[in-house]
Amino acid sequence: MIFSLNNENLGYDGCAVLRDISVTISAGERVALVGESGSGKTTLLSVLQTRYDENTALIPQNLGLVRSLSVFHNIYMGALARNNTAYNLSNLVWPRKREVAQIRPIAEGLGLGDKLFERVGTLSGGQQQRVAICRALFQGGEAVLGDEPVSAIDNHQSRIVLDALTENFETVILAMHDVDLALEYSTRIVGIKNGGIALDEPTGNLTRPDLDFLYTD
Repeated sequence: MIFSLNNENLGYDGCAVLRDISVTISAGERVALVGESGSGKTTLLSVLQTRYDENTALIPQNLGLVRSLSVFHNIYMGALARNNTAYNLSNLVWPRKREVAQIRPIAEGLGLGDKLFERVGTLSGGQQQRVAICRALFQGGEAVLGDEPVSAIDNHQSRIVLDALTENFETVILAMHDVDLALEYSTRIVGIKNGGIALDEPTGNLTRPDLDFLYTD
């Protein structure tokens, strides 16, 4: 799978947030998008997801969870396309053993095993974020796009999450607020500043100070 944009203006409702964007991401890359809040990382991820949604899992910043439903049901929604409508509806009413057996180890891996049948609305922000990550893991695919997927999770849990994502998806593209984790878990850093791509380098060529300019005026 290859994600590619060539000299494009990206934005919403006719208003460009990013200008003259050219970027190509090949299968197998682990790319971290970094830059200040509001720099355009979400915009770039949204465009990539819209154009390359086939076989791509998404972890949106707003999580997209149904708060009135259980952890199990929210995770199950990641793979609705696998079954027909009648089967999916029956799982909403009475979860089937097969799906519970598939989903439970994913939830347990991210510390949610004991929350499987609790309503998402009763969980903390960090727990809800992990539910959205479990949903992406259950959905599977060749690539995952994540918009600040560990922003509400402590450092220990963040590493567990990032290990899971890099182990289960061939291509990983994440907008990240933690520069140190971005440097540790990515093979390539794309820095966004002033409406454009200000840096695009293999992670091995960079150190933390090389990224400081992205966060200064």
